Amino acid sequence: MSDHETGTLMTGGTGFLGGEVLARLLERDERPVYVLVRADSDERASARLNALLESLLGSAEPWSHRAIAVRGDVTQAWLGMSARHRDELAERVEQIVHCAASISFTLGLAESREINVEGTRRMIQLGELCTRRGALDSFVHVSTAYVAGTHTGTFTECDLDVGQDFRNPYERTKYEAERIIRERGSGLPVQVLRPSIVVGDSTTGWTPTFNVLYGPMKAFARGAYPAIPARRSAPVDVVPVNYVADSILALAGSPGTTYHLTAGDRASSVGELIELGSSAASQPRPRVIPPRLYRRLIHPVLVRQGSESRRRALRRSEVYFPYFSMRTRYENTAAREALEPLGIEVPPLHSYFDRLMGFATVADWGRQRFARHEVMPSGRGRRDPQPLAA
Repeated sequence: MSDHETGTLMTGGTGFLGGEVLARLLERDERPVYVLVRADSDERASARLNALLESLLGSAEPWSHRAIAVRGDVTQAWLGMSARHRDELAERVEQIVHCAASISFTLGLAESREINVEGTRRMIQLGELCTRRGALDSFVHVSTAYVAGTHTGTFTECDLDVGQDFRNPYERTKYEAERIIRERGSGLPVQVLRPSIVVGDSTTGWTPTFNVLYGPMKAFARGAYPAIPARRSAPVDVVPVNYVADSILALAGSPGTTYHLTAGDRASSVGELIELGSSAASQPRPRVIPPRLYRRLIHPVLVRQGSESRRRALRRSEVYFPYFSMRTRYENTAAREALEPLGIEVPPLHSYFDRLMGFATVADWGRQRFARHEVMPSGRGRRDPQPLAA
């Protein structure tokens, strides 16, 4: 670690959203960023971080002197650090950005809890040490709007426990992590930021991961959905990663707040998503069937009579089907009022959907890998997006 320089500690920096936040921290600030990296040695942690910097920014230089690998793991007690190392780290951290999480809808509940709930508990424990040893002035916990679970109607930035149930371990454990924040983090400068569905960059379409919304998009593109269980009016709240990463940096440092980084009133709908996806792929629009009717009558026929590739697509998509008939809207008034004066606004999905599809097509839905810097050349304090042509 650099000698007694205070800066930001990041978890989840090797992930999609975390990587975007890390790139911005390095480009827009002069302070060091301590990046928690899983590895079996300090040398391998540094090597892994350098590889990440090269992928994000094109080179580990000139960033490596400020991006400092900290070997640790949120699934281990005290992050797997010795007392000496965590004390040294605590003296250097004035801001924590906790992005590390499992975002899998299919991971088991116990495994999800170990990362999302216990990992958050361990970061609070470290935050308490930072407060005692140094001068922690900001603890940003990146949650999700889907802590709302099955709640029907408007879910506000002030809401948490509204009697909801949950569709999967991801939603449940992110909710439980927020409960931990409220119960254990009262003495810390904690704020909670809740993105909705995070997709690729709105200017280029770039993403290294093709999950959540991309599964249905790919199925639309390949005509794999003759029918889907859905409500056309069901809201689909989607936000591009550049909006979320910009917002995290802009809003950090406001303890006691909760902000929804959601589309809110600009949310799309299942009907619009069907129109956009089918039009972009020149495929027939799938029929929209009430979910109960679909499950009882249509799904068994599709599985029994469809091709093996169609059956695989249906199996992969089933985990997302409940999101096609939601009745939840994520109010974002406080976030909008804080961000709009800074020139940060969430774009509607239709304004960049073609870029998402274009990049997905060029990348063959993840089979062809593009590093961020190949699509988004970066420099100190600036970004010059370079859209890829399909």
